[in-house]
Amino acid sequence: MRPLIGITSSCDDQGRIAIPRGYADAVEAAGGLAVVLPSGPPETAADVVGHLRGLVLAGGVDIDPAFFGEDPIPGLGAITPERDAFELALTRAALEGGCPVLAVCRGVQVLNVAAGGDLYQDIYSQMPEAIKHRQDAPRWYGSHLVRIRSGSLLHAVLGEAEVRVNSFHHQAVRRLAPGFSAVAWTADGVVEAIEPEGSAATGQADGAARVTGADGRVFAVGVQWHPELMWRRSPLQLRLFKALVEAAQKRGTAEERP
Repeated sequence: MRPLIGITSSCDDQGRIAIPRGYADAVEAAGGLAVVLPSGPPETAADVVGHLRGLVLAGGVDIDPAFFGEDPIPGLGAITPERDAFELALTRAALEGGCPVLAVCRGVQVLNVAAGGDLYQDIYSQMPEAIKHRQDAPRWYGSHLVRIRSGSLLHAVLGEAEVRVNSFHHQAVRRLAPGFSAVAWTADGVVEAIEPEGSAATGQADGAARVTGADGRVFAVGVQWHPELMWRRSPLQLRLFKALVEAAQKRGTAEERP
């Protein structure tokens, strides 16, 4: 049976809930069953996670800096505090409950804040040496290079030390959450991926991505780029979703044992 993978969503001013189609297509291509998660009361997060086998934290607008103890700076963009509150609670429930997580763009920022880290509100004013992280190239195109730490879970999943990725952000991970490590960077030093400290992988990265979290139970990978926009032209990026689905299947099998 395909594992149920929840994907977080946005809500516009008219109350319409939406996700870019690429997330659902990638989850389904990887062997999962995608379901859209509307934002709800934070106190429902644990119940939502209890029905899932895996979680995708999707991209979107900026995170309210109030959630990491700061006032807004002039470069801050649009925020959706209700979505922030729900997704932060959802992420904490997933980490505590062992629900595998793949966090994308805004999602990696949510993952870091939920676990106790913080963000650059606007890298262009706070990191003047930053390269261009909001590309004007086609959305599937890898506009800059990312270096990946050898021995990391991400390295095992992708099987590459360097990859070209797309880029659509101006917030980024600053202080890492306790228990997490940075595992990919751009040339300017911006963190492009995080995962729990000590995460490991077994076997070779071959698209099946035999991976596990640091304790053999938890899978959590956050990337700053958008693999859901790239995987049709760059099949390497589908390995991130395959790794999530594999971890979700393992979680489901473990929970079904007597």
